[in-house]
Amino acid sequence: MAETLIVGLEVHVQLLTKTKIFCGCVNRFNPDAPNTQTCPVCLGHPGSLPVMNEEAFHLSLVTALALNCEIAPFTKWDRKQYFYPDLPKGYQISQYDLPFSHDGWLEVTSDDGARRKIRINRAHLEEDAGKNIHDESGRGNDSQVDLNRTGTPLLEIVSEPDIRSAAEAKSYLEELYLLLTFLGVSDCNMQEGSLRCDANVNLHIGEGDDKVATPIVEVKNLNSFRAVEAAIEFEAKRQRKIFDETGRKLGDPGVTKETRGWDANRNATFGQRGKEDAADYRYFPDPDLDILREMKERSIGIEEFPLSSEVLGTIIQRITDNKITNKSGREVFSVLLNEIDKEKSVDVGRVDQIINEKGLEVVSDTGALETAVHAAIAESPKAVEDFKAGKQQAVGAIIGKVMRQAKGADAKAVRELIIQTLQNM
Repeated sequence: MAETLIVGLEVHVQLLTKTKIFCGCVNRFNPDAPNTQTCPVCLGHPGSLPVMNEEAFHLSLVTALALNCEIAPFTKWDRKQYFYPDLPKGYQISQYDLPFSHDGWLEVTSDDGARRKIRINRAHLEEDAGKNIHDESGRGNDSQVDLNRTGTPLLEIVSEPDIRSAAEAKSYLEELYLLLTFLGVSDCNMQEGSLRCDANVNLHIGEGDDKVATPIVEVKNLNSFRAVEAAIEFEAKRQRKIFDETGRKLGDPGVTKETRGWDANRNATFGQRGKEDAADYRYFPDPDLDILREMKERSIGIEEFPLSSEVLGTIIQRITDNKITNKSGREVFSVLLNEIDKEKSVDVGRVDQIINEKGLEVVSDTGALETAVHAAIAESPKAVEDFKAGKQQAVGAIIGKVMRQAKGADAKAVRELIIQTLQNM
């Protein structure tokens, strides 16, 4: 019988803020000094109260708009109850039924080379848990916990189950990685846990009214794009084999969702536990944190900038459309917002004018760039002489002149062109 692979991804992204999401502890990867970046708030001591990190919400909002999400008129915080050593409070501050963004999309390359959109169900903000360190020697030593990571701002991006192959899942993650690092909201270092992914996988077998679904499995412990791809491929084969042997399907008595881990050494998934439902977490609104509401003609949570969602969305789109390589996306965003703040009110057309006036677009006219390079070389005989004498750093003066004349030029491309021109002289 024909089968269709159904995959949805839950991606957790640590945000590049100086401090944690609800306290003043430094937000830094520091495994060599465990339990040194903690305070009464992130340790959950009685009487301690959380205070929202505005920068964390700002970075989340930027990301949501870049993912074409709709921004909610108001959002709240919820307590997600579960008991585990890496969660000192006994609950995680997260968002349940009213996330700050929803219904977006990300374009990826499918198996046939075509581009198609993967829908984003939601992107919501929450705090990270600590890290459990288990003895893997087999000697039965105690497990340890490092709470440095507790309270790190975490953006969870949940896709709809639109992915249809393991390769497409990898493409989705690659596109997301490029977007997040370009915007400067996260370093997405999977080895350090800055980006983590869970894959929800099952099969639809058969056609028409006879189509049935295998039980949904959430695969965890995926610490690389290749691991995500391999785990999905393995899980699809495993589920098909079980279905062919037993006929077990979603909806049968006793058949529930399952959580499985990924063993990279065996290149296989392994059973961990039954999959929790929302009721198991006993969500309720956090009484210590205020609801965030949209300000009139302003984007939610950024009260200092009088921007509509349309204008802010246009800024993000221009940044992602134009390959601005001499500045990070976050730097460009800051320049635009600073300029807009001076004018107090702008429309979409004015955004493009500012991009042009500030030289934020990359100069892609190679003829104009070559003209600027030749002019700068002609004005810098001493730098040319020094370069030919073996002083590579002499090109710095020439680069500066070109960058001042050709605003928006890529500094790396300018340097390469200058060196090439000088070598051919």
